[in-house]
Amino acid sequence: MTDDLPVDAIALREEVKTKYRAVAVDPHGGYHFHTGRPLARRLGYDDKVVAQMPESAIEAFAGVGNPFSLGALRSGERVVDLGSGGRFDCFVAAEQVGAEGQVVGIDMTDEMLQRSRAAALAMGLRNVEFRQGVIEDLPIDDGWADVVISNGVINLCADKRQVFAEVMRVLKLGGRLQFADIATGKVVPAGALRNIDLWTD
Repeated sequence: MTDDLPVDAIALREEVKTKYRAVAVDPHGGYHFHTGRPLARRLGYDDKVVAQMPESAIEAFAGVGNPFSLGALRSGERVVDLGSGGRFDCFVAAEQVGAEGQVVGIDMTDEMLQRSRAAALAMGLRNVEFRQGVIEDLPIDDGWADVVISNGVINLCADKRQVFAEVMRVLKLGGRLQFADIATGKVVPAGALRNIDLWTD
């Protein structure tokens, strides 16, 4: 653990992997957070988009908000989804950017990547791909993306400065970040900050 981080970033990453590996394998399991189509509706996603999404493309969705509420994506844009997880946001983005656009989802969990690739193939989406990686070290070229999106993932990283540095690196000049996440306006006690279990529960 580096001196300026509250928890060991590698240990935290392993805990997050364990949690979301379980969601990939059993999206209907009992979790402390909501998942799937009911959650997407609750978070304000367009009813038409939610209704037409195949169950395999939405059942493992576990977001905390709606990054598209900040504005629709434009036709032809290149998009990176940080911690694409259940991949629902990638598929929403793919529809918005159209065949001329491209969406790359980044996830560190093998099980989520397998689900994502299978769903994209079943849906016939050719403008979406999924790459294995962590959002502190994105497998994306400098200045490639018009937009970076994220939904409930940045809060799960110990080194947020590095995450935002990577976002700035991969965005084109004039590009934009649209994300939904969990934040608090109160000071978190040091003991709680150092408790990895509290980061993922």
